[in-house]
Amino acid sequence: MADQLDPTPYDALLLLSFGGPEGPDEVVPFLENVTAGRGIPRERLREVGQHYYLFGGVSPINAQNRELLEALRKDFAEHGLDLPVYWGNRNWAPYLTDTMRAMVDDGHRRILVLATSAYASYSGCRQYRENLADALAALESEGRAVPRVDKLRHYFNHPGFVQPMVDAVLTALAELPADVTRTAHLAFTTHSIPTAAADTSGPVEQHGDGGAYVAEHLDTAKVIADAVREATGVERPWKLVYQSRSGAPHIPWLEPDICHHLEAEQAAGAPAVVMVPIGFVSDHMEVKYDLDTEAAAKAAELGLPVARAATVGADPRFAAAVRELVLERAAVERGLAVQRCALGELGPSHDVCPIGCCPARSPRPAAAGLD
Repeated sequence: MADQLDPTPYDALLLLSFGGPEGPDEVVPFLENVTAGRGIPRERLREVGQHYYLFGGVSPINAQNRELLEALRKDFAEHGLDLPVYWGNRNWAPYLTDTMRAMVDDGHRRILVLATSAYASYSGCRQYRENLADALAALESEGRAVPRVDKLRHYFNHPGFVQPMVDAVLTALAELPADVTRTAHLAFTTHSIPTAAADTSGPVEQHGDGGAYVAEHLDTAKVIADAVREATGVERPWKLVYQSRSGAPHIPWLEPDICHHLEAEQAAGAPAVVMVPIGFVSDHMEVKYDLDTEAAAKAAELGLPVARAATVGADPRFAAAVRELVLERAAVERGLAVQRCALGELGPSHDVCPIGCCPARSPRPAAAGLD
């Protein structure tokens, strides 16, 4: 970890997230943004939007990002880190390009980016970089200055991301009936992706290739399971499972799905399951619907007690981790040697994505100012 409160050469931090609707009238336009270029009819998008309409057409993600934004600003101020923090989204207001335009107009030229995705994958890393490239191209086309933009490394195994989840599992275990608490299983969940994008044949050391997506989640899950065992004195069975699949049915995606896993655990005699959404930074729609609604309904149908652990959200330890990552990257850019925090076996991720990691779905031109 860097030990100086010096963010130079950086002059701003951008919190970059997915975005979500904040009212019923915004649901379909938001989904049109998400699925742009795929030719999906509006009627189909209205069907998909039912998940949002169950919650009044409001995704929790924007409110949660506002909380994280305030947590970051509070942590930076309390520790004397003079670095303004902005927020932009890929798919809804505040839009990334609008935020980047404001940052440039405010005079910022070296920008660090925190993406609300902790792991390596196309949609969790490369696509964010593509969106940044598009925003920089838009600035250039407008005749504005094009800042240098660097993305913070993956933080899936940073203590400030992992430790809040350990506490969340312990809290969830305490919510179960007393007679099943000691024997409950742990189901670590993350977003499923096509198996073609998760080829595990490549070396794990190449953080960012398709295979790293699975390896990174397994490493994080093991760290959490080990910490829970140490805290409770109980060795619990655990498994990495998946949720939120989308796309054509004939295309293979990572399995098992959380609902299928609950069925298998109940059939095998599991007394209870704790669902641990390690693949998500906050309790947004894919947690609220896919776990709290759909998976919870499946568990009730099976008569299987379940509890769901909270995500990291705006936990002060996560905000502190971001501060450490900012100072770490700044020190590296100044040519200093730094000690990088990481738990598990994989070690800290790279700063700059190696060539060929998280392959793009289609060739894209390089963008000035993006690293």
